[in-house]
Amino acid sequence: MKSSDPQSSNLLGSNRQFEQLQLFPVAAPQPAPKRYWLWGLVLLVVAGGGLAIWRAIPANRTPSAIAQSSQGTPPRAVETIALTAGRGESRVKLLGQVEASQRFTIRAQTDGTIEQLFVKPGDRVTVGMAIAVLDDTDQRLAVAEANARLAQQRSDLARLEAGTRPEIIAQRQAAVNTAKSREREARDNLQRNRNLVAQGAIAQRTLVEVRAAVDTAHSQRLEAEAALAEAKAGPIREEIQAQRANVASAYAALNQARLRQQRTQVTATSSGIVQTRQVSQGDLIQRGGELVTLLAGDRLEIFLEVPENLSGQVKPGTIVELRARALGQWKQRAAITGVVPSADTTSRRQRVRIELLNPPQGLLAGMSVEAQLVRPNNRTGFVVSRDVLSQRQNRWFLFTVVDGKAKPIRVDLLSDMGPEVAVSSPELRNGQPIVSRGADGLRDGMAVKVVKGAAS
Repeated sequence: MKSSDPQSSNLLGSNRQFEQLQLFPVAAPQPAPKRYWLWGLVLLVVAGGGLAIWRAIPANRTPSAIAQSSQGTPPRAVETIALTAGRGESRVKLLGQVEASQRFTIRAQTDGTIEQLFVKPGDRVTVGMAIAVLDDTDQRLAVAEANARLAQQRSDLARLEAGTRPEIIAQRQAAVNTAKSREREARDNLQRNRNLVAQGAIAQRTLVEVRAAVDTAHSQRLEAEAALAEAKAGPIREEIQAQRANVASAYAALNQARLRQQRTQVTATSSGIVQTRQVSQGDLIQRGGELVTLLAGDRLEIFLEVPENLSGQVKPGTIVELRARALGQWKQRAAITGVVPSADTTSRRQRVRIELLNPPQGLLAGMSVEAQLVRPNNRTGFVVSRDVLSQRQNRWFLFTVVDGKAKPIRVDLLSDMGPEVAVSSPELRNGQPIVSRGADGLRDGMAVKVVKGAAS
C-alpha cells in the first residue's frame, strides 16, 4: 500500500531507520535529526490513547478478551437468607385532635356576693378543695329565724304531752262558777220583769231584752263548762301527733336554712384542672351561676378522622400508634374505644374515639395528633428486609444465587412496613435463598460466593 502523504512517507522512512539503528547498531552512530524523535513521540502517544479507549468500551471487546478478564476477577462474597412467606401490612395515617373526656362547670347553689375566690386558670384542684366563699349574712338570719320557730313548736308539743296543769283547771273552774252566777242572776231578773209586766209596771218590750240576757249567760256557762271539761280530760292523741308534725316541719326548715348557709362555701366536687374562671371577687351571683370550668386531668379522648374509603371498616379494639408533633419522640399504642356511626357532612370522614388513660405530661386538649393504622394485606407474598431490594429504573429487584452466579428477580412491592416490605413475584418460592448483604453493584451473571459473616 502506497501512501499519498509525503510526510507519512518520511515518518515511515524515519521509523525504519530507527528500527535499523536499534537492531544493527554501529560503532559510531550518528544522531537522528531532532524532528524524527518528535514524530516518534507523537506516534507513541496516539497508539497508547487508542489502546486505552479500546479497553474502556465493553462493546468493542471480543469474547475472548471478556473471558480472560472474568477469569482474572475473583467472585464477590455475599450473604444469603431463606425467603419467608407472609402477609404484609399497609399503614394509613389518621389525623385527629385531643379533647377532654370530662368537662364540668362548678356553679353557685345559692345567691350571694363573692367574698373570696381561691383558684385561677391552670390550677389543679381535688375533691373537697375550696373554690370560693360567698357572703352569708342573709343565710345566717334565716338560720336564726328557723331556730326560733323550731323552739316554739317544741314548746307547744311539750305542753300537750305533759297535759293540763292544775292551775289552769282551777282557773277554768272559777270561770264556770262565774258563768253560773251570771246565769242565775239573769234568770232572777227575768222573773222580776215578768211580774212587773203582769202588774203593768213596765212594758212588754223590756221582757224581751231580759230574756236575751238570760240566753247569753246560759251560753257563756256552757262554754266555760266545756273548757273545764277539756282541761280535765287533757290533749287527745291526734293533737299530739299534729303538733309533732309541726315540730318536724320546723326542724326541716332549719336544716334547709343551714344548708343554704353551708353552700356559701363553694368546694370542688371532682378533681381536675381549672380551664376558665367566669367571675371575680365582689361579683353578685345568682343561684346556678357559673363560677369556674374544670377539665379532667387524668383522662383525655382523641378523635381521629378515618378516610372515606375506610368508613365502616374500622372497628372498636383496632390498635393504632399515636404520635404528637408537640411531644417530639412520644408515641404510644392504643386501642380504638368507639366508632361514631356517621360521617362528617363537610369532610365526609368518619370519626373514631380513643380513650387515653394517664396521658403523657404535656398532651393537652386541643392539640393535634396523628395515628398510624396498621391493616393486614389481602395478598400473600414474602416479607423481606428493605436492605435486600435494589431499585433500577423505577423497578424493584432482589438477587438470588444460581450455580454460583447472581440472578436478579423483579418483584412487585405490596406494602411498605418501614424496615420491612412485602413483595411478590411468580419466580419466588418459600425457602428460596436471596442475597441479604453484598447486593450493591451485582449484575446478572456475576460470579458470587456465599459466605457467612460480613460480606464485601
